[in-house]
Amino acid sequence: MVLCFALGAAAALLRSDLKLPKGAYDALAIYLLLAIGLKGGVALSKVSIGEIAGPIAATIVLGSLIPVAVFGAARTLGRLNAADSAALAAHYGSVSAVTFIAALTFLNTASVTYESYVATLVAVMEIPGIVIAMLLGRRAMGKGGDLREALHEVVTGKSILLIGGGLFIGWLTGERGYKQVEPFFVQPFQGALCIFMLDMGLLAMARLADVRRAGAFVVGLGIVTPLINGVLGVLVGTAVGLSPGGTCVLGTLAASASYIAAPAAVRIALPEANPSIYLTAAIGVTFPFNLALGIPLYYELARRLAGG
Repeated sequence: MVLCFALGAAAALLRSDLKLPKGAYDALAIYLLLAIGLKGGVALSKVSIGEIAGPIAATIVLGSLIPVAVFGAARTLGRLNAADSAALAAHYGSVSAVTFIAALTFLNTASVTYESYVATLVAVMEIPGIVIAMLLGRRAMGKGGDLREALHEVVTGKSILLIGGGLFIGWLTGERGYKQVEPFFVQPFQGALCIFMLDMGLLAMARLADVRRAGAFVVGLGIVTPLINGVLGVLVGTAVGLSPGGTCVLGTLAASASYIAAPAAVRIALPEANPSIYLTAAIGVTFPFNLALGIPLYYELARRLAGG
C-alpha cells in the first residue's frame, strides 16, 4: 500500500500521464468505506455497551478538544484570520478515513490485533470536531453563516453515511448476513486499497507546489499537530484500556486530518477560508507524514506504554 502511494507520488513528480479513470476515486472510496463499516458493524453486534462506552467517550472528548487547540494555535502562533484558523481546526478535529484504513493495514500486516469495533470510533469522531470548529469561526468572525447546511453536509457526506450505514447494516445482519458478501468485501479489499493509494500519491504530490507557497507555519503545523494529537490519542487509548493495536488506531484518528467531510463543510460555512492553506496542510503534509512515519510511531508508543 505504501509503495503504491510512493509510485503515485513518483508518477506525479515525473509528470507522467498516469491517472485513474474519471469516477474511479469515488467508486473506490465508496467500496472501502462501506467495507470498513460492514466489518465494524458485525464486530459491534458481538460486544456490550459497557465494553465500548469508555472508548467512545474518550473519542468524543478528543474530537472536542483538538479543534479548540488547533484554532488557538493558528490564531496566536500562526496569526491566521478566523476563517482560515477555523478551517484548519475543522480538518484536524475531524478524521481521515483513508489514514484509518492505512492504520488497519499496518496492524494487519504486522499481525497486531486490535478491537474489532474501532470503525465505530471513526463515525463518532467525525462530527464533533467540525461542529466545534465552525462555531469557533463564526463567533470569532461575528457572522452567521449557514451552520445547519454545513452540518447536513457532514452528516450526509459519504464518509459518515457509508461507515455509519455500514455499521448499522453489519450490526443488524450480523455474521450470517456478512458471510453472504464476504467474498466481495474481504478478499479484494487490499487490491482495491492499493489502487486507491496510487491515486492518493498522485493527489498528494499535485499539492507539492502549494506546500512550497503555504509558508513555514502551515508546513510546521502539518507535522507538529499530528505528532501532538497522535501522542495524546495514544495516552487516552491506553488510559481507557484499549489494546496496543486499538490504542494505535485511536492515536492515528486523533493525528489525522480530514479531506472528505471537512472540506465540504468548510466550503459551505466558511467560504472565506483559503483552500490552499487547509487542503495543503491536510493532504500535502499531514497525510504523507502519517503514512510514512506517524502510524509506526503511534504503534511503538502504544506498545511501550502497554509494557510490550
